[in-house]
Amino acid sequence: MIKVSVLYPNEEGKRFDMEYYCNKHIPLVQGKVGAVLRGVAVEQGLSGMDPGSRALYIAMGHLYFDSVEDFQASFGPHAPEIMADIPNYTDIQPVIQISEVKI
Repeated sequence: MIKVSVLYPNEEGKRFDMEYYCNKHIPLVQGKVGAVLRGVAVEQGLSGMDPGSRALYIAMGHLYFDSVEDFQASFGPHAPEIMADIPNYTDIQPVIQISEVKI
């Protein structure tokens, strides 16, 4: 299984609409990629390691697929529409990482 993580750095002066992300953007992604999407998780950063410190990421979205090929085949055709929705909830440039889930 692989996990596609979309990380939104917690940058000063930037905006992130968590309600839109959870209620509009993620359902858009789910509808476009279909049944090959094995799971989804959304996290909101609360703080860093030290008490009262700023979280490194304001939000993180995680999409689970059986393989990189499944992700690419299902996401690729819809990438322009999915990416075009980003300005509706944030002005942060996301960081993407694809990982193999070990446990």
